[in-house]
Amino acid sequence: MYQSFIGLEVHIHLLTKTKVFCGCRSAFGDEPNTNVCPVCMGYPGVLPSLNIESMRMGCMVARALGCRIPEKTWFERKQYFYPDMTKNYQISQFASPLGQEGYVEIEGKIGSKQIKKRIRIKECHLEEDAGKMIHTGTVSLLDYNRAGVSLLEIVTEPDMETGEEAELFIQQLRRTVRYLGVCDGNMEEGSLRADANVSINLPGKGLGRKVEIKNLNSSRFVKLGLNYEIARQGELLDAGKTVIQETRLWNENRDETQPMRQKENAQDYRYFPEPDLPVFTPDAAFLKSVDDAIVELPAPRAKRLAGDYGLSEEQADLICEEKAQADYFEDAVTEASANSLAVANTLAANKLSKKDMAARIANWLLQDIKHILGREGIELRDIGSFRLNPKRLASLTVLSASGKISGKNAKQVLEAVISEDKDPEAIIKERGWELISDPAKIAEAVQKVAAAEAATLAQARAALAEGNDKRRQTLSAFLVGKVLAATGGRADPKIAGSQIESLIQGN
Repeated sequence: MYQSFIGLEVHIHLLTKTKVFCGCRSAFGDEPNTNVCPVCMGYPGVLPSLNIESMRMGCMVARALGCRIPEKTWFERKQYFYPDMTKNYQISQFASPLGQEGYVEIEGKIGSKQIKKRIRIKECHLEEDAGKMIHTGTVSLLDYNRAGVSLLEIVTEPDMETGEEAELFIQQLRRTVRYLGVCDGNMEEGSLRADANVSINLPGKGLGRKVEIKNLNSSRFVKLGLNYEIARQGELLDAGKTVIQETRLWNENRDETQPMRQKENAQDYRYFPEPDLPVFTPDAAFLKSVDDAIVELPAPRAKRLAGDYGLSEEQADLICEEKAQADYFEDAVTEASANSLAVANTLAANKLSKKDMAARIANWLLQDIKHILGREGIELRDIGSFRLNPKRLASLTVLSASGKISGKNAKQVLEAVISEDKDPEAIIKERGWELISDPAKIAEAVQKVAAAEAATLAQARAALAEGNDKRRQTLSAFLVGKVLAATGGRADPKIAGSQIESLIQGN
């Protein structure tokens, strides 16, 4: 049995409008080689200029990961020769990265097991991304739009032991940076990607020979690649062979890692201080702007929602999947609980607490609304522009909870709000969907049903006399359904049920 050690290097594209050291547009999907200039193309005599938003966003992530921001931070030139970086060096951070010595707690389920584990963050450093190489047949194409884009690299200590733990870390990190609004986290577009380092050894013997898996562009591939590599290395050691220190790639079509290049020793990048950029010393105003931009992060927010609103951990976690959705939920609960005196009176009359309303709204959100969003192709992060805004959802929830409309009609109102862009109250009034709660009016429908279904009523009375409660309840429910059908689904089912029971009992 071997002990495994996993460390991650996660690269995220920061959502700055321009690149990190020049004024070129930073955007995915533009025409190749249109967002370039002499600075990011490395022409002689040009000077880089730091995009302060890149530094601010990088420090926000560092703070969220519990890192220390040093009194001084600076940039170095990282020398390497490759076609994706025309100037043959990359401006990066080495000696004093902007975030140092942090940690995060990963928490979640792996299979049936609940885990909670601290993962140390070695550093977060800011750098410029390289260009993109596209290999097709015998030709290689180069797109330099990505060269110079703001890239934050987050480096962990080798504290993870399984692919599942690494997957959980990636998922939690992705959610965090999306909450902060500093990265869209679209792994399929390369705006969040990971390199994984893994080694195995006998327990207590420390790190083994490290193998790096490059450019993993989904959290699932991180898990699969690491678990494959742990098993592969274990088989080598069991056979008395030596694990080669190398870089490998994940082949998603064959579900295996494959050799890319051997790497016996750490590559010498010949770092030296970037002479064209001054040392950055964050002042009090800068640090305050960073702290002011930090929002409540997803993990603590999910715990708060579970505690404040009585949600299950699973419900709270699903609601906090996106910041926009969590904001939507809390806005709707606030509206439902205290948007008018009428609402307050309704809640009091039905003995519905804030937690009751939250539970109803959570059910709407995680079931019907999520289904509609998927059907309409609306992303959760765009829920703020949804026609069923929090105020309308609150109104619909209160109307349903107070018995003003039936559950069936509430679902129809939901669809009508979205298709017609109207408030629930207006739709209910136009269609005459408000529940009939006047006992006299419901009694008229009950008498008509009793006359039309005399045989069924007689069978229900016979079942009562025989003590056959199950059959009596089935027949009673049938008769209530007939009353609801006769009133277009508008009769209050509780009143209708009570009156039908009275008839069955001969009252």
